[in-house]
Amino acid sequence: MNSNQSDVVCIGNAIVDVLTQVDEGQLSKSGMHKGTMTLIDSDRAEELYASMVDGIEASGGSAANTAVGIASLGGQAHYIGKVAADSLGDAFEKDIQEQKVTYRTERSEGDLSTARCLIYVTPDSQRTMNTFLGACTTLGPKDINSGDISAAKVTYMEGYLWDMPAAKEAFIKAIDICHAAGRKASLTLSDPFCVERFRSEFADLVTNQIDILFANEAEICSLYQTNSLEDAIACVRENCELSAITCSEDGSIIVAGEETIRIKAAPVEKVVDTTGAGDLYAAGFLYGYTQGFDLELCGKIASLAAGEIISHFGARPAVPLAELAKPLLDN
Repeated sequence: MNSNQSDVVCIGNAIVDVLTQVDEGQLSKSGMHKGTMTLIDSDRAEELYASMVDGIEASGGSAANTAVGIASLGGQAHYIGKVAADSLGDAFEKDIQEQKVTYRTERSEGDLSTARCLIYVTPDSQRTMNTFLGACTTLGPKDINSGDISAAKVTYMEGYLWDMPAAKEAFIKAIDICHAAGRKASLTLSDPFCVERFRSEFADLVTNQIDILFANEAEICSLYQTNSLEDAIACVRENCELSAITCSEDGSIIVAGEETIRIKAAPVEKVVDTTGAGDLYAAGFLYGYTQGFDLELCGKIASLAAGEIISHFGARPAVPLAELAKPLLDN
């Protein structure tokens, strides 16, 4: 087997997540708006990081969470993302490699420290994020290895990459290599505000470059500027080979040509923290897809993975997903 061989290579912003539980009063006192993601500078990052009580640290970032989910299911995942030569960079690399994800991106040079996302979870399971992008903004075309991309069945990228010009170049380079090798390119829209910033460019990507699209209801409706999910589905059906749209407790919808498959949400006793739900949905779906499973089974695995994540604190599986999925795969 090619030493670069993988089921999915995931490309994204390499971020160390720091999670803590707070009440809404604490959020207001800190000047935060519940449920939002705010980009912050290094001084604000240091201030908030120092004040976090009992913070849980783990390698994070949307595409990194997806890579870990794929590995937890038993798939071969490779991750590309940039960290600095600092203690948080060491923690990121150690953590993701311990999750059996291939990771060998060179450290960034310069003064920027490793990115971090300071996540505050309120009792209603809503997450409020303060993100310092730091070293991950230095990701560029030189970090994209042709052998790694061409040897992966799917190349998966997060929409957040579109914010930085060099990362955008890396994104396009990866797609070109992927398609030249006869592989599939996949995109997650990441966030409704991200879609608003780059709507026309994302629409062009989805129509002309992307084979597998992931989005939630708000993101897909924003992309097509409609309040109707059914209208958005009609648009994406015409524009993309395969798409998977998550709808929270209403499950998800898989759209492939004229086919529409509705997947129920996995039952969860209590929703604890929604951090990473979309990332792990993508992990489950891409794992199934790269194993050659039918689309309905891919959706069920995706729903199972997302359900596991929202049942506990943090964006990484608390138990091996392969064990949870075994009864489903044995049927």
